[in-house]
Amino acid sequence: MPMEEKLVHRLESAVTRLEALSATGFRSGGPVGTGDGTTVLDPSIIAFDDLMSQFLGKVSSAAEKIGGHVLDITKIVEAAFSAQRELLIKIKETKKPDNSGLAEFLKPLNDVIVKATKMTEGRRSDFFNHLKSAADSLSALAWIAYTGKDCGMTMPIAYVEESWQMAEFYSNKILVEFKNKDPNHVEWAKALKELYLPGLRDYVKSHYPLGPVWSATGETAVSAPSKAPSPSAPAPPPPPSSLFSSESPQASSSRPTKGMSAVFDEINSGKPVTSGLRKVTDDMKTKNRADRTGVVNAGEKEARVSSPSVSKTGPPKLELQMGRKWVVENQVGEKNLVIDDCDTKQSVYVYGCKSSVLQIKGKVNNITIDKCTKMGVVFAGVVAACEIVNCNGVEVQCQGSAPTISIDNTNGCQLYLNKDSLEGSITTAKSSEINVLVPGDGPDDDWGEHALPQQYAHEYKDGRFVTTPVSHSGA
Repeated sequence: MPMEEKLVHRLESAVTRLEALSATGFRSGGPVGTGDGTTVLDPSIIAFDDLMSQFLGKVSSAAEKIGGHVLDITKIVEAAFSAQRELLIKIKETKKPDNSGLAEFLKPLNDVIVKATKMTEGRRSDFFNHLKSAADSLSALAWIAYTGKDCGMTMPIAYVEESWQMAEFYSNKILVEFKNKDPNHVEWAKALKELYLPGLRDYVKSHYPLGPVWSATGETAVSAPSKAPSPSAPAPPPPPSSLFSSESPQASSSRPTKGMSAVFDEINSGKPVTSGLRKVTDDMKTKNRADRTGVVNAGEKEARVSSPSVSKTGPPKLELQMGRKWVVENQVGEKNLVIDDCDTKQSVYVYGCKSSVLQIKGKVNNITIDKCTKMGVVFAGVVAACEIVNCNGVEVQCQGSAPTISIDNTNGCQLYLNKDSLEGSITTAKSSEINVLVPGDGPDDDWGEHALPQQYAHEYKDGRFVTTPVSHSGA
């Protein structure tokens, strides 16, 4: 759109708002509708309206063509952006609150985001990737909670970019699934990305690069009053997790000692090791027992066969060991695993996980994914290598550089690369169904999918064997 058309569009929007204010009886200095006239006509609010009209409108238009759950989740995205607009107006009329007041102030936005998250739970929808990409993308709106360098968040521009990365994992799956099926789904996925990159990112960069600007003379945001429960009243249920909560989960080191640690503590306690053991008398020995013979009867054999085997899966883990190695083990159905406090001296080992998604936000030394099924891993980059061994149906996305990617004894692997990782090498052994997806030449081009060969022909020529991949025509 040329610069002149943009200017005309914004002037028309301003005139429309003035007419609306005049019709509702504008009072100078007083709130009308969603804010006073000065606030509604603030350049940052007008720009946010342009953002919703230009970018969010494309997402809604594509969703209308698809309908169903995709349209439902898109309407929630619209509601979330509308809630953020209301908050941006109120921020210009409100003094900066404390942490508890901020959480209460942002509650309308958080409620909409929680509603989107609930749509991804329960019975898996046929459009789960759509629901998940839209719900995860809404975390980018939390940039509005940035209050300074000590608040525990990255700067607003970087926060929007980082928040989109998890959503992009599911967005890319939509592009691959519907590439040759339905262009409406491809249009929706591309429009959703453009809503955040460049849409929301450029908006924050232009108007709030250092976070929202609170009023110095406005009203004070009031925290939610805490009510003491009566002695006879039952304990209230725990509140739903909030995107803006400042509380951190209990550290794993503070949990009571379990497993082998408890055994060694018992041994080191100084008590006699055999104090709790019973003495075996002669009549208890197998060779002297009349009820034990060398013949196994049919009933006993059938009982042994029918008894279920005991699972040896250990407890789920996500922890940093010795300050050098991140261990992610036995995670099942966890879609929001995140490692964000990492560096290039640390490694990541993912073992025995199923139907889960892990995001590694920082660059690490190396990553190993071992014995995982239907596991998704998104990582920023590695210094050495990313190894995938003994896995089934995994999806791995590299967003930075990866000198070496090794795939061994794996059946089914979708590997997403970006332009920085195309210069690396991919090594495969005893693996099948390996597909590598690479970005197109332009930002609007589709991803290219390449299947790595799993069968080879070996021919003896000139004193040595020559190996070439087998290609199947008409497949």
